[in-house]
Amino acid sequence: MKNTEKTMEKIVALCKSRGFVFPGSEIYGGLANSWDYGPLGVEMKNNVKRAWWKKFVQENPYNVGLDAAILMNPEVWVASGHVSTFNDPLIDCKSCKMRHRADKLVESYVQEHGLDVNVEAMTQEDLVQFIRDNQVPCPGCGKSDFTDIRKFNLMFKTHQGVTEDTANEVYLRPETAQGIFVNFPAIQRTTRRKLPFGVCQVGKSFRNEITPGNFIFRIREFEQMELEFFCQPGTDLEWFAYWRKYCHDWLTGLNIKDENLRLRDHEPEELAFYSKATTDFEFLFPFGWGELWGVADRTDYDLKQHQEHSGKDMTYFDQEKNEHYVPYVIEPSLGADRVTLAFLVEAYDEEVVDAEKNDVRTVMRFHPALAPFKCAVLPLSKKLGPAAQEVYAELSKYFMVEYDEAGSIGKRYRRQDEIGTPLCIT
Repeated sequence: MKNTEKTMEKIVALCKSRGFVFPGSEIYGGLANSWDYGPLGVEMKNNVKRAWWKKFVQENPYNVGLDAAILMNPEVWVASGHVSTFNDPLIDCKSCKMRHRADKLVESYVQEHGLDVNVEAMTQEDLVQFIRDNQVPCPGCGKSDFTDIRKFNLMFKTHQGVTEDTANEVYLRPETAQGIFVNFPAIQRTTRRKLPFGVCQVGKSFRNEITPGNFIFRIREFEQMELEFFCQPGTDLEWFAYWRKYCHDWLTGLNIKDENLRLRDHEPEELAFYSKATTDFEFLFPFGWGELWGVADRTDYDLKQHQEHSGKDMTYFDQEKNEHYVPYVIEPSLGADRVTLAFLVEAYDEEVVDAEKNDVRTVMRFHPALAPFKCAVLPLSKKLGPAAQEVYAELSKYFMVEYDEAGSIGKRYRRQDEIGTPLCIT
């Protein structure tokens, strides 16, 4: 089945009806862009995280793991630049008062009209000029009458302790990476690792996005799977290429097709001032190409920032060279929710059972490692129930198993096809 035949409406409908993903707080009318993973969804997403951890930590000799706290000393975010620069460019429609991200407005217009414009390289002034020159319409009312761009910080603030004042202000982390950077000396010391080595982390992050959307693709509360790989300066571009290929192989090894994947290298004008190279892995979703994974050469920027602001030594002593230096960092950063959506889209298929009756069945063709249930036990008669229960009890010690004895065997097979179960035992 081609991507063009897959729609977000079909994906979302399947997720809701079969228990992959539900709208958050639904009995109270929901909360905008809040989603809960149901019984099948939580198993699938856990399998995605396990597959990533297995490939990047268990099977890779360079990497170790970490689980850092969500709430950190607010000075961490001052040092990282998030307090001063982690902003979205916002504009308001003067007619209907809707608020939009200027870059996303331009991006949608460019995609709709098939223009060859690098939106990520555009400055704030470029965005304003493009909107004016092209009379980009407001998605809400269709008019093109906007305010000037204003900056909006994406971090969620909260308070720690019993009083709510600025002295007790903390932030919900917008990324997991900084927890790795501040723990670099402790990890290196306790593991006795020599460069190069990496630190992996899976965890929740929070961004007060002004225009979230496209189901679980862009949400305010999301999960990241990040690696910060520390290496000797001068070897960084070699390691950048290594991790770029490693990430690609992980995706394709789990059934993401190359035809639905593209690697986009950032132009020099797009790069952050501290970055030597960045590649975005983009997947062809039903709504178009969307960023899945970013691999960046962050040089020594982050560790130097924390060294300067904390006053602590973040250097590494290279015994072979007999010198201290601040390591360079390669960062592959992947969104667990986004890649879960990509696996759902890639797996979605339909088979025509009876064209005359318009009987079409949905089949989810997951890689077995990602399937919520690895097999289903389907007894053909009630008298086989005790033996089938024994099979279920034994297999469930090793992986998730579905037991289903209700309905005809054909309907039970069909239900398992619809949730991507690779094997059935009858």
